[in-house]
This record gives sequence, structure tokens and C-alpha cells, in this order.
Amino acid sequence: MVDLVSQYQKIKSEIDKKVIEVMESSAYINGPEVKAFEKELADYLEVKHVIACANGTDALQVALMSLGLEPGDEVITSNFTFAATAEVIDLLKLKSVLVDVDPETFNINPKELEKAISPKTKAIIPVHLFGQCANMEAILEIAKKHDLAVIEDTAQAMGSDFTFSNGETKKAGTMGHLGCTSFFPSKNLGCFGDGGAIFTNNDDLAYRIRGIANHGMYERYYHDEIGVNSRLDSMQAAILRVKLPHLEQYNKARRWAANEYDKRFEGNPNISIPKRSENSTHVFHQYTLKIKNADRNLLQKYLTEKEIPAMIYYPVPLHQQKAYNRGAYADEQFPITMDLVEQVISLPMHSELSISQIEKISTNVLNFFNE
Repeated sequence: MVDLVSQYQKIKSEIDKKVIEVMESSAYINGPEVKAFEKELADYLEVKHVIACANGTDALQVALMSLGLEPGDEVITSNFTFAATAEVIDLLKLKSVLVDVDPETFNINPKELEKAISPKTKAIIPVHLFGQCANMEAILEIAKKHDLAVIEDTAQAMGSDFTFSNGETKKAGTMGHLGCTSFFPSKNLGCFGDGGAIFTNNDDLAYRIRGIANHGMYERYYHDEIGVNSRLDSMQAAILRVKLPHLEQYNKARRWAANEYDKRFEGNPNISIPKRSENSTHVFHQYTLKIKNADRNLLQKYLTEKEIPAMIYYPVPLHQQKAYNRGAYADEQFPITMDLVEQVISLPMHSELSISQIEKISTNVLNFFNE
């Protein structure tokens, strides 16, 4: 699904030099590389504060902790996403409220979101799924109307741009009160292990987040609140500093690959190619098709037999998972999600795809429908 070896080979000398510098400095935790990366990422995103942490799940958890929510408070998020988004809500004794998604972008549906708001609702976590932003203009209007916090989960959309109706453009993760991301190796901006970050323009939230992520300390050995231990190590920060200047090119290469796939699939009655939002650029963390009038699972098996990887994100919606099914949901509440879990399949997508690879993959997909 991704070719991290080829990507590494292109920047090997820069990466190796940085890693050796960290080892020679022995500044492994919260060293100069972490501080420099936070500054450079903040400049790229045009946001005041970036606080690096251990992983994307921690980023979501610490962001929620900084809002001072109380047990039982409700947080609305998408039903069609990876479990981490809902996981941190319930882990903090808050209540996750799941809503359906848009049938074309797969992102949270603002109309369904507003219908789910109750007196206990305190926050919204829109997930920018597969590489493009949710409808942040509508979401922010709803949040303002109901006085709700917005935490963007931008783990799959680093570098995506959202354009508002007034022409203003902002990066994914910088529009809500807080933004969170993951630097898992397969992400558009990935390190060589785990890593994450939180973004905000709010000085008070930034201060609080730094303390929470450091055992609740704002002054060494003085613990003002319950915190966690969530740090990005210096070696990963050094690697990310090398890769960040390449992010725009990585995303451009992904868009090129997506367009090449599109040319081969467009017009096929069994395939719906990825919809591009009118307001958001797409950075194609995944290239995800919808399969119609055919067995998606058989297609995946067929491709596997041809030694072509293909993944299903996500085969089981959150409301059907044992951990989150509290008897409060019925399949009928999520007609779009229920269709998607039967239809979607993601093809290999990364910055190193060649035209010959795309040709092989797409030819085999098309052959499946012709056999």
C-alpha cells in the first residue's frame, strides 16, 4: 500500500546525517530538534502553536483533556472512521455520539451533526478522512451557534487546504479550536515510528496542553493537574524536519497518481472514483473507490491473488463495534455508512507510485469486472 523504502532512499543522506547528529548530541527527549520541528511545522501551517507528542491518539486525548470537560459530556464524531477518534472520548469518561457521513466525501455530514446536538454536547471532532477536509465552514457555524469546541482530526489530511466562501484558505487542522495529527510512517508526513502533534492559535490552550502532555507539570516537579507522558522523541523530530520540506511534493505526487487512476476507471459502471470536494484540496492519504453491483470482497481477494494489495477502510462501523455499541444505535440511523462498509476499497497510494505500477493495478481491477 505504501513504499517507504523508495521514499527513504531519495532522502537517505539527509536522514542519516540528522539521525547521527541526534545520537552524537544525546539530546533524545525534548531536545533542540523537537523545538525546531514545532516551529517549522507552525510556520508551514500558519498557526501560532504546535505541540508535538507521542502519537496521534495521544494528540486527540490531550486536546480533549485541555478543554476541561466533565464525565458524561457528549462529543460528536463520525461513525465512519478509525476507532482512535471515538476511543479517546470514552477513555476520558465522556460520551461519544456517532453520526452519519456524506456519501461522496465520506466526511461527517453537518446536517446529521446538528441533529445530534443535545444539552450535554460540548465538542465536535470532525475527521478529515482519506485526504480532504470535512465541510469546516458549516461545522464552524454550527459550533458557534451552539457554543461547542471543535477539534479537527487531520491525521489523514496533512497539507490539505480548505477554502471558505469569502475566499479565505486555511490548512487542515488550523480552523477549529484545536487540530490533531499523527506522524505514523504511512501518513503523508510520517516519521520512522510513532509521533503526533496538536495545533492551536489559542495561547491558553497551548500552555495547558504543554503541561498536560508533561505529567501535568508547568514547573518541574510541581504537578498542577493530572497529566500524561506524551513526547515526540528527538530522532523522530529530526526525521520529520527533513521530510516536511518535501510534503508539498509528496502530496503533488499523490494527486498525480490519483488522476492517473481516475483516467483508467472513469466511466466504468461498477466503479465510483473519489469525489473531490469543492472547498477542499485532496492529498489522497488513501485512494478509495466505491464498488457498485459487484462483490467488493471478491475484488480484494482477486487483487491479493495477483499480488496487489488492497485495503478495506473500514469493514465494521464504530456503532457495531463491541466497545462502542451501547444499545443506543441502530443500523437504520447510518444508511450511508452502512453502504460504504460494503462498497469501499482502497488501492495502493503513495508518493513513489510509477505509471507502470498504476497501469498494472488498474488493469487488474478492470479485468475483475470483465472475467
